[in-house]
Amino acid sequence: MYNDAKGNHMKNGIFLFSLIVAFVFSGCATNNGPEYDGSSYSQIKHYDIGVVTSAKAVVITDDGTGKFFGALIGAVLGNAAGNGNGIAALGGGLAGYYAGSQAGKANGDELTVKLDNGKRIVVVVKGNKFKVGDKIKIIKDGNKVARVDYAEK
Repeated sequence: MYNDAKGNHMKNGIFLFSLIVAFVFSGCATNNGPEYDGSSYSQIKHYDIGVVTSAKAVVITDDGTGKFFGALIGAVLGNAAGNGNGIAALGGGLAGYYAGSQAGKANGDELTVKLDNGKRIVVVVKGNKFKVGDKIKIIKDGNKVARVDYAEK
């Protein structure tokens, strides 16, 4: 009977892990277009046009999402692997937290831009697609950068 309870505990852990993974990936985007925050997508945006005068590679750290889900999944897996041992769950959670923080990092660029109105600004963007001399459009949501695209020629 002890083995049955142990097996059920493992099955429950795997089921919970599967449920969490399904929940995380159920919100995946359905197209390749730009992504907007759900609370601000319907607000009027403003934009500036300018030319990139310098581009420096940077690393953008995790906003906390990777750490949270990493710790959660790590704790579930640690608990399942340790057969309900709290130390294993704690170890799994800590390992998942670290792994999530590393996975949540992104490469980006710190762009110095001379705007058409003469002002100079600095914008940090994910990815490394812009080069010195590129004409870009900086779409703003209030004082935040919503998106940066190539300007229409």
